[in-house]
Amino acid sequence: MNLKRHLFSLLIITALTVCIIAGCSKKDAAQNATVQKSSNEADLNKSDADYLEAGKTSSESDETLTKITLNEVAHSIFYAPMYAAIENGYFEQEGIDLDLVTGFGADKVMAAVLSEEADIGFMGPETTVYTYNEGSADAIVNFAQLTQRAGNFIVAREQKDDFTLADLKGAEVLGGRAGGMPEMVFEYVLKKNGIQPSEVKIDQSIDFGSTAAAFSGGKGAYTVEFEPSATALEQAGDGFVVSSVGVESGYVPYTAFSAKQSYLDNHKDLIQSFTNALQKGMDYVTSHSGKEIADAIKNQFSETDLETLTMIVDRYHEQDTWKDDLVFSQESFDLLLNILEDAEVITKRAPYEKLVTTTFAENAKTK
Repeated sequence: MNLKRHLFSLLIITALTVCIIAGCSKKDAAQNATVQKSSNEADLNKSDADYLEAGKTSSESDETLTKITLNEVAHSIFYAPMYAAIENGYFEQEGIDLDLVTGFGADKVMAAVLSEEADIGFMGPETTVYTYNEGSADAIVNFAQLTQRAGNFIVAREQKDDFTLADLKGAEVLGGRAGGMPEMVFEYVLKKNGIQPSEVKIDQSIDFGSTAAAFSGGKGAYTVEFEPSATALEQAGDGFVVSSVGVESGYVPYTAFSAKQSYLDNHKDLIQSFTNALQKGMDYVTSHSGKEIADAIKNQFSETDLETLTMIVDRYHEQDTWKDDLVFSQESFDLLLNILEDAEVITKRAPYEKLVTTTFAENAKTK
């Protein structure tokens, strides 16, 4: 439309010049200039109308959206339904201007929620249990569960087609933060297979997000990595995915969205709209191919080419990573408490009704 207006303006100017040379009157030139101005204004109005009609955001429409700050534990393809909701404009459709911040660790996400730097936290729900058991007066309540399996993979330094978890005995493994879901689910998997974590040399000293670089640098015989780090190690020839922690663990409530009870009480409509947008993202992921999902979320992972992104999405799809809905059931919560007790990080079980609400997720799945 801008190009057309520029061309139109050039044509008018040329016509005016010809008229002047031919002896056209000033009155005729003024009339032509008026026609040009009216035409440009009409085109501008039509352009604005088309812009808004297409669902784009203008400064005026921004004022109708309510801002929500969401702090995520990590930026990973593992959370594809959330990114599909962002990139497909589902939050805007629900009247939300979403500000996404990456906290790089559940402890940092929780700190942001407690300090009210973030309205909503996206992290492992174990952190809400810790906060409740520490006596928080304003409980952090889980209102939507996104993933139902672990999203990390065991990466070996060499290809091992016959790998079993028993191969980890005595080996140095770069694990996760003590008390975090990645590390606890990894230990849960070991125990399920008759291996005590003490039989494995688990290094928990490396910061979240730095284990892949440490592994590339020669540290450890194995590392436990999320995507796209696991695939990046393979592509660089520095490691090989030999097992999925998610497949080995079975269904576990790995990540959930949570907020202060007071925030939920005071912003019920807003939380419902937020959950509705997430459910639309979940519906998109469950009804589209890996290629379509990868294409939808590619802007979130500009450093990963589309082919690799598709491969990773397919890998998560095949292991049934994502729920069909966002309901955090009591059965899942009880399993979480079992894992926490097994890891000896809690001495008392927090009540489900204090730390989970399913109202928003139940409402969203019926829309």
